[in-house]
Amino acid sequence: MKSRGVYETPGGTVLQIAHRAVESLTLDREVVHLRDSLIPKYAELVYYGFWFSPERLALQSLMDQAQKGVTGTVRLKLYKGNCMVVGRKAPKSLYNPELATFEADQVYNQKDAEGFIKLNALRLKLNKINSSK
Repeated sequence: MKSRGVYETPGGTVLQIAHRAVESLTLDREVVHLRDSLIPKYAELVYYGFWFSPERLALQSLMDQAQKGVTGTVRLKLYKGNCMVVGRKAPKSLYNPELATFEADQVYNQKDAEGFIKLNALRLKLNKINSSK
């Protein structure tokens, strides 16, 4: 039997917002993108009852590995149905103020950006050439 009810989980919403705030400090951007791309498949497997399937277990291993360093503290403000992050800190934060600078020559060489821009622009140049043919 299917139910088309509307489900509200305010506690789950608060936990998800807090967890995502800690993840934003502790997870690599590409790991987050990969995880987010796999969430619909994971949810589908659970929805259809494939909890013990090999593919769900494989996805679970990836999710568990991605979450190993996710630990921290989040301060939230709850007001009129909204949940806002107002503070967060994590002992395993990926942010390092010594590396987050464009001033230190040993961290970032501005000439490196030149090659990066040229490489990423190649596909745009090819697209323009092919579209004008």
